[in-house]
Amino acid sequence: MTKFSTMIGLITVAAVGVTPVLGQTVPDTEVPTTSLNIPGNVKLYGDDKPNVYRPSATVNGEIITATDIEQRMALIRIANNNADLPADEVQRLRQQVFSNLIDEKLQIQEAKAAKIDIDENVVNEQFARLAARFKQTPEEFSKYLESKGSAAAAVKQQIRGEYAWDRLLSRNIQSTTNVSTEEVDSIVKQMNEAKGQDEFHLGEIYLSATPENAAAVVENARKIIQALQAGGSFAAYARQFSEASTAVVGGDLGWVRGGQLPASMADAAQQMAPGQLVGPLEVPGGISILLMIDRRQVLTADPRDAVLSLKQVSLDFAPGTSEAQAAELASKFAEATRGIAGCGGADSVAASLGAHVVARDNIAMRALPAPLQSTLATMQVGQTTQPFGAANEGISVLVLCGREMPNTASEPDRAQIEEKILEDKVNKRAQRYLRDLRRDAVIEYS
Repeated sequence: MTKFSTMIGLITVAAVGVTPVLGQTVPDTEVPTTSLNIPGNVKLYGDDKPNVYRPSATVNGEIITATDIEQRMALIRIANNNADLPADEVQRLRQQVFSNLIDEKLQIQEAKAAKIDIDENVVNEQFARLAARFKQTPEEFSKYLESKGSAAAAVKQQIRGEYAWDRLLSRNIQSTTNVSTEEVDSIVKQMNEAKGQDEFHLGEIYLSATPENAAAVVENARKIIQALQAGGSFAAYARQFSEASTAVVGGDLGWVRGGQLPASMADAAQQMAPGQLVGPLEVPGGISILLMIDRRQVLTADPRDAVLSLKQVSLDFAPGTSEAQAAELASKFAEATRGIAGCGGADSVAASLGAHVVARDNIAMRALPAPLQSTLATMQVGQTTQPFGAANEGISVLVLCGREMPNTASEPDRAQIEEKILEDKVNKRAQRYLRDLRRDAVIEYS
């Protein structure tokens, strides 16, 4: 089944693609092999450019308005810390948002036709969780969205669409998709044969390219990389712009070995550390951007497979705290937390700072951000990490209360393997399902 994810922070800036030029001829060498009757020397006629942005449309009789699009554009600005979007990207981004709204309409319509109703309490609960991420009540968050040119209705509609599609796939696809014992056996055998080899958990954004447009595609890839380095969501960009089949799952390639990758990707992966971004890379048929989510050796014990007990000491910054004030508070916090004497001393230090403490057991080290993994891997029980946080949120430290190390190399987990095969099958069928909905839809632009 597809992964559910909320809107804020997932839709981000940049657009990919080369716009056809009216009257431009395309050399025979650029014509792809298809079953369509397309002449080798194509020439476009007339004044109407089919890719011109239209501000509204009806999708099987249901309207998408210019307001719908602008409210989603406002959400993108919020996701980018309310920064202005690059002027040369705004129009192309509107076109992408428009396309996403059309898909959303089709998904909701198909779910409704299948008599799938989404409980509004579920939508409101998800909206409340999203508001909490902004440290606001749902009412405050609704007013905040309005002040930025969006609306609570725009966010709830996307939540509604994602839940509807997820339930539709669960009923119509996942329930009829099977994984055989032989398929699982084959993967287990491959893993046992590859024991000790490097294995990479990668994310990929793939952009197709020809020799003629490669320079433009590379430039678009660089824009995406810049936005990702500025804090954009890799999964969001992959969903929006990747042309690979993994776009539907945020570009997640899963765990792969070097021999399963194109040479340029395999060479890059060998040099990458978890959390590192690399690109643009030339690959067969186009350009790729790679994210190293994690790496390991197949069926080999790894210190990062440890399970941790942690205490987090956090000091929240009041709304309106300036950078200078945040720096001063962070300095005092860092000095005080350096003196924490093991997990037993964390509560008293937190009380003296006006901070709060959260204790958690059974935390997989791999679930933590890469920089914290590196720090915790070398710490002794009772020691404290260096402070981390953000100026607009607050500052924290982690105290290591316990660590359970893996004693032996793990065996292949057949349940996880079966789940991954099933997910891959469902996602591929979901892509075909949405493609068929687009093909059969009656869409009128205005």
